[in-house]
Amino acid sequence: MNVLGIDACGKQGWVGIRLTDGVYAGSLVDVRLEKLIERAAEVDAIAVDMPLGLVEKGWRAADLAAKALLGVRRSSVFLVAPRTAWQEQDYVAAADRCQELTGNRLSRQAWALKPKMSEARACWLADERIHEVHPEVSFCTLAAGVPLAYAKKTWRGEALRRSLLAEAGIVLPDELGEANRIPVKPRQLDFRCSRGLA
Repeated sequence: MNVLGIDACGKQGWVGIRLTDGVYAGSLVDVRLEKLIERAAEVDAIAVDMPLGLVEKGWRAADLAAKALLGVRRSSVFLVAPRTAWQEQDYVAAADRCQELTGNRLSRQAWALKPKMSEARACWLADERIHEVHPEVSFCTLAAGVPLAYAKKTWRGEALRRSLLAEAGIVLPDELGEANRIPVKPRQLDFRCSRGLA
């Protein structure tokens, strides 16, 4: 089984980590998600850390379930506004529409994802191999359903996540190929690997 886990990476566009039968098999970086996916034509499944399915009113059941599952790590899941909020042209209008449809305003952090989310949704609608995943849910699953005690941005949290990946047979080499040029943030590469397990 060949899988590709993908995340947005700022100005560089998108970064993907490939796994073959659960073992690291390389990385890809591209400004456009569609091009990155084209370069990985042989993969069986593609996991993307980006909201894909949208609802017409209220919050998505998947986001509410993920928050409930994650307990102390629930803040890693943001609630995704209904479809028509994303169709607005500016943040204020989108936040107003979200308030109307959910009872709460859309966060600026969520609104900032609109360009990447639109790009990911277009690819998802065109390719049945693409699935939405959430990294922290993957790590909770690796930890036998127990939310991780340490946040991903802490030294202990990063070490714990790498340890869980290693226990699952996913070990990142020192040389990551194309992903070497992506700035390191806590969680960035390890979480993409975990998406192959989601």
